[in-house]
Amino acid sequence: MAARRDVSSKDIERIRGLPIFSGSEPEAIERERAQLLELEGQPLLRRWWGYSSLTGPGWLQSALTLGSGSAMASIFAGATHEYSLLWVQPLAMILGVIMLDVIAFQTLTTGGRPFKVIGIFLHPAVAWLWAFGALAVTVIWHFPQYALAAGMVEDMVCAATGRQWFGAGRLAMLLAFGVVILVVSTWITWNYGKGYKGVRLYERILKGMVCVMVLAFAIVVVRRAWDGAIDFGRVGKGFLPLGLPTDKRGFSIVAAAFSAVVGINSTFLFPYTLLARGWRKEHRRLSRFDLVTGTFLPFCVITSLIVIAAGSTIYSPEVSDPARISPVEAARIFEGAGLSILVSRMVFGLGIIGMALSTLTVHMLMSGFAACELLGIEAGGWKYRLACLFPVPGFTGVILWRYMGPWIAVPASAVCGLLLPFAYIIFIVLNNKKGYLGAAKPVGVRALVWNVAMIAALVTSVASAAYYLYSNLLR
Repeated sequence: MAARRDVSSKDIERIRGLPIFSGSEPEAIERERAQLLELEGQPLLRRWWGYSSLTGPGWLQSALTLGSGSAMASIFAGATHEYSLLWVQPLAMILGVIMLDVIAFQTLTTGGRPFKVIGIFLHPAVAWLWAFGALAVTVIWHFPQYALAAGMVEDMVCAATGRQWFGAGRLAMLLAFGVVILVVSTWITWNYGKGYKGVRLYERILKGMVCVMVLAFAIVVVRRAWDGAIDFGRVGKGFLPLGLPTDKRGFSIVAAAFSAVVGINSTFLFPYTLLARGWRKEHRRLSRFDLVTGTFLPFCVITSLIVIAAGSTIYSPEVSDPARISPVEAARIFEGAGLSILVSRMVFGLGIIGMALSTLTVHMLMSGFAACELLGIEAGGWKYRLACLFPVPGFTGVILWRYMGPWIAVPASAVCGLLLPFAYIIFIVLNNKKGYLGAAKPVGVRALVWNVAMIAALVTSVASAAYYLYSNLLR
């Protein structure tokens, strides 16, 4: 891919920042930068404690990744392989975090809006394909989030009332749930466009949702442990990558995990949330801390808790159909295994709903950023708010996903898997461009380490996508 050589100072200035967000409250951003400078000279633990109050964008990545796909994959992994695949999602997330850290380094070093950067330093067509791919993937995967949320709410209502709903009554109930979810998601998302305070409020709401997930699934696991149903020796062994499963079902779980932990929409969302916070070069260390504590740790804790809960309750080598152990079915199996309705249906259901709702709001946020760049709209006004509603057709997932799933899930997953390596290649190329990063471009051993790590992430994503295509579409 040939470089664009006619890069002027005006081009560089044009790609910088999200002015309506980062410029809305410059005094607040300056206070944050002053706090960072003060923390630089502090001992490590005190510095980390100070960083914890400033994090945010990394938590949004957790909220994006922890959706219906993660829930299904975790339940299926525990149900089919007990604890032996506990290592898969943490390792997959390590590779994902490596790429997100690369993206953060580039964005914070230059202050450049990635869509503009890619258009100038690579080609406008590449920028458009990246942004449009991220938007399309987000809209497609909005449908199952609504289906998951509505399904779990319905199950909780049935468990609380002891009544089953059928026909028109059930349809009306599902639509009502969908409307409530849509209104709540929209209100949360639109807060993001209200300047610095709105961005921070949005981030805190999403942090709260992630913490509720951790608490909910932890309660389920603690209750199973209290009953003596968990072999913690086997759990510990499950976090060690002692070998790939040789059966097709197990290998499919591994491939799906590696291809789905970070999607092309993650590569779009993360740098824009950094810019919206007004973060720049001095925030690079904070950004890495945010990725570890806000993305890696919550994701690994939540998915591991779900795997352990499923492995200690549902595990059977005979399970072959993931539809048999959807989150709703899993909740009922937990109840059948002796857990109270409060723990099995209510607490577990609350955690699953938190996964779906958090993903819905971040989908809308990502769509707003992508649509703004594609349409030339500045983030922050009513046009931005309307752009956030691009995925709203996914609302129909409350009633249609059961019919759409069989024919859309496999090709959609394949498209997502194929687009991720494309995004990785973009940022690998940019990370090695002197004309883009200038003196900050990694060199020597540092460049070698970066490139080896990025290529490992790329090769893994390509292999996962290729296997998924072969096993689901080409055989």
